[in-house]
Amino acid sequence: MPFEIKDKLVIAVASSALFDLSESDRVFQEKGCDAYHRYQRQKQNVALKQGVAFPFVRRLLNINKRFAGRQPIEVVLLSKNDPDTGLRVFNSIQHYGLEIIRAGFLNGKSPIKYIPAFNAALFLSANAADVKEAINAGFPAGTVLGSPLEDDPDDNELRIAFDFDGVIVDDEAEKVYQTTRNIDRFHESETQNAALPMDPGPLFKLFRHLSVVQKFDRLQERRDKNYKRFLRISIVTARSAPAHERAINTLRKWKIFVDEAFFLGGIEKRRILEVMHPHIFFDDQMVHLKSSSGKHIPSVHIPFGITNRT
Repeated sequence: MPFEIKDKLVIAVASSALFDLSESDRVFQEKGCDAYHRYQRQKQNVALKQGVAFPFVRRLLNINKRFAGRQPIEVVLLSKNDPDTGLRVFNSIQHYGLEIIRAGFLNGKSPIKYIPAFNAALFLSANAADVKEAINAGFPAGTVLGSPLEDDPDDNELRIAFDFDGVIVDDEAEKVYQTTRNIDRFHESETQNAALPMDPGPLFKLFRHLSVVQKFDRLQERRDKNYKRFLRISIVTARSAPAHERAINTLRKWKIFVDEAFFLGGIEKRRILEVMHPHIFFDDQMVHLKSSSGKHIPSVHIPFGITNRT
């Protein structure tokens, strides 16, 4: 029996996250709305180039093939285009064979209020203002950054990397460091609270859903020595010992296991990510994401918590 929408892992994507709209945006900015409409109609059968989130979305949807007819994962398009100009986006989706069948075309209006209507565990967009609006409203969202990763159609593994504080968990511990700027005080606080699990952060729902799929993947691997895993989940955090213990205890409480965890203690995350080659990396701090820019690491900024207050 297929999953109901309330039971699925749903990702909502803006067309700006899925495709490269730089040329279309240039037409809109330089020539105005009417010229933009004419341009999109003229190009409606010309597929858009793949965007930053494309490899992530393609592999995520491919997971459904492992669940014969049940389709536990769905991607929904939320676009600020009107239905007429949005036809090019849908044609591009069909061109690349993406199993995306649901969409909302909002004719310039904000898509944020529709995130819970689709039960979305994440909203991805290249529009930072829209993402910030979503986070402020309490919805999980991120801004795609960087250049698209060259998508290998023969590689069906999905590699996802998460920062920890301000992404998977809330910013409680981060507040200690940001308010004191004292790493020793931070480590003291985390040692004292090592056995106290942290509260979920903005991407906890996504993380939990993925862990369910990952358990299936692990089980199949144990049953069949020739089975090839399709999902790998990693944590790449600036935490280091002794602050690692609270992070591990939090995961234990949730009964969630990750394939890899890197506690870097100040080493640039880029050094790990360049080896890992994740299809997407989530972090709440731009300082970490900027160090990875230009390195073909598809990244998502989660503008949550104390490090993003202005």
